[in-house]
Amino acid sequence: MSTIRAKDRDAVIQSLRAGVVPRSGQHLVQVGRVKELEALMKDVERIADCGSGFRVVIGEYGSGKTFFLNLVRSIALEKKLVTMYADLNPDRRLHASGGQARSLYAELTKNMATRTKPDGGALSGVVEKFVAQAISDAKANGTTTEVLIKQRLEHLMEMVNGYDFAEVIAAYCRGFEEGNEQLKADAIRWLRGEFSTKTDARAALGVRTIVDDASVYDQLKLLARFVRLAGYSGLMVCLDELVNLYKLANTQARNSNYEQILRILNDSLQGSAEGLGFVLGGTPEFLMDTRRGLYSYVALQSRLSENTFARDGMVDYSGPVMRLAGLTPEDFYVLLHKLRHVYASGDVAKFLLPDEAIPIFMEHCSKRLGEAYFRTPRTTITAFINLLAVLEQNPGADWKELIGATEVTVDDGAAADLAVDHDDELASFQL
Repeated sequence: MSTIRAKDRDAVIQSLRAGVVPRSGQHLVQVGRVKELEALMKDVERIADCGSGFRVVIGEYGSGKTFFLNLVRSIALEKKLVTMYADLNPDRRLHASGGQARSLYAELTKNMATRTKPDGGALSGVVEKFVAQAISDAKANGTTTEVLIKQRLEHLMEMVNGYDFAEVIAAYCRGFEEGNEQLKADAIRWLRGEFSTKTDARAALGVRTIVDDASVYDQLKLLARFVRLAGYSGLMVCLDELVNLYKLANTQARNSNYEQILRILNDSLQGSAEGLGFVLGGTPEFLMDTRRGLYSYVALQSRLSENTFARDGMVDYSGPVMRLAGLTPEDFYVLLHKLRHVYASGDVAKFLLPDEAIPIFMEHCSKRLGEAYFRTPRTTITAFINLLAVLEQNPGADWKELIGATEVTVDDGAAADLAVDHDDELASFQL
């Protein structure tokens, strides 16, 4: 293995020690789940081939869903897709009437990434790439840039908000050619969903619509087609923490969000969303609870039901639902070796633990955590990095004594996911 840069090493170690997923360097510690990744890679290839994709990735709290989603995003970027990412929370959801859906869209556009700009903020770069190519082609063809842009965006005008979308891109082009930074900024603001009133948008850009709660999904479909025109392979949207929809107390609000998921799923299965894929991350309760989860919405339950033949150790990764299996002892062994390697920046001479210490540490964690040890690797990873940190700063310490004293507790963060308010359904009635 080669030497690891200090920047990559710190990004991985500091994130994992805090119990969060690193934004970069995931490949340094990736283990297992090869079949799952291969299935998602096929989805990426289908999206790049002008198809569509939809996956619900299901895993226990702390099982590595977010890590898996980030890994899929990095694969999509390597395949020249544009990616968008957001966590759902009480102020960001798929359907709302108080600005929460527009807030989700704004977060997605903020986190838009390309291979050359993997950390987000790539929207203006995508638009500029399209406009710069249009200006170059217009000069070569002896026509005006605005005419050429409208020709290229003509098929977008048939879609919801497509006409105004094309007008905004044309406005950005005028600003680009005239050196009008304000016009360019206003166009990007519209594309990011930052205009709150139609009056402001009309004054700035001459368009009559804005991105609002009702048009978020339609806007994502427009962006998916636009990024292909800009020279990219397609658009992948990753949404995590969908358990926040499960936690909505209001039944109507929950069902409205599930209806939006159904609309996205139908478009993906029927192939009407070109070059657009969705990957959603949630817990088993979010999927299977027949009272509050996705299965409470009958149409979704029928479409997301799993293959009944996939049992007794047999698997099927082709359906819309993908369950993340727990890591095996062999996976954990490889993972801890990789963590030790990353902590030492790839220098074997700086390894803080001998090889025989890793099986002993694994046995200690297994005794403390039991079956949860394999389902939720987060606590084990954090404890192992804490052990390495102590050994690094106390060179004379005995690793055997430290391992025996290592506290490893069951990750009970899932309790917060399931702690939901009582919904507004009628509980009792008395005359």
